[in-house]
Amino acid sequence: MTFKVLYVSQEITPYLPETEMSSICRYLPQAIQEKGREIRTFMPKFGNINERRNQLHEVIRLSGMNLIIDDTDHPLIIKVASIQPARMQVYFIDNEDFFARKRTLTDKKGEEFSDNDMRSIFFNRGVLETVKKLCWAPDIVHCHGWFSGLLPLYLKKAYSNEPLFENSKIIYSLYDKEMKSPFNKSIKSMALTDGVQEEDLELLDNPDFINYSKLIINMSDAVIQGSENVNKTLLEYIKSSDKPFLEYQDSETYIDAYDDFYKQLINK
Repeated sequence: MTFKVLYVSQEITPYLPETEMSSICRYLPQAIQEKGREIRTFMPKFGNINERRNQLHEVIRLSGMNLIIDDTDHPLIIKVASIQPARMQVYFIDNEDFFARKRTLTDKKGEEFSDNDMRSIFFNRGVLETVKKLCWAPDIVHCHGWFSGLLPLYLKKAYSNEPLFENSKIIYSLYDKEMKSPFNKSIKSMALTDGVQEEDLELLDNPDFINYSKLIINMSDAVIQGSENVNKTLLEYIKSSDKPFLEYQDSETYIDAYDDFYKQLINK
């Protein structure tokens, strides 16, 4: 069975240190590609990713547009690198204001950046605009980690009339990496765009990790438990939603289990 899978992750090794999420997002796309599926993989181009060592280069034909967030234009830069042993490309969403700093999501003291909400909005919208430029229609969109969390909202609302995405099934993988601090209350106004209404963002009246994650779950077609120990409140919320749900899979089973889950969703 041939189908297309779009992977969107906040971290992938070897570009960032190895974690449960970064490892899954490195080896899962490769394994799914080796099963005969077509894949595309995206992550943010955080400033601590060494461009020279990892041989990143800008894709001029994909760069050049601006995304308007909170009434301000932000240039979208697309870079790409190859993981040679995997014969796999990774696309990077870049912008000097959001991703030049030499850290990922927290400062030297471990405090989360106050603009992570805007950075996340830019990243998710940037992914979808780039996929449009690629004229590539994914059957599955698999989002990993909270930084990719607004992508399901945008797909369901802002891009609902986009033919490339009309048959896409959205999966969200929930991990044990949580936002420590709530987003700014202004995330509601910043997240607004054509197709996204204020009522779609009611959960963000209190934009903490629980409410933000509930919004992601509501907008996704299915959910995967990416870590063995995830937030229990959210686990109960997922199970009560009646959405297709895949429980935690260990390193020996997750690839085949995820592939079967994809096929079930596509055939549903």
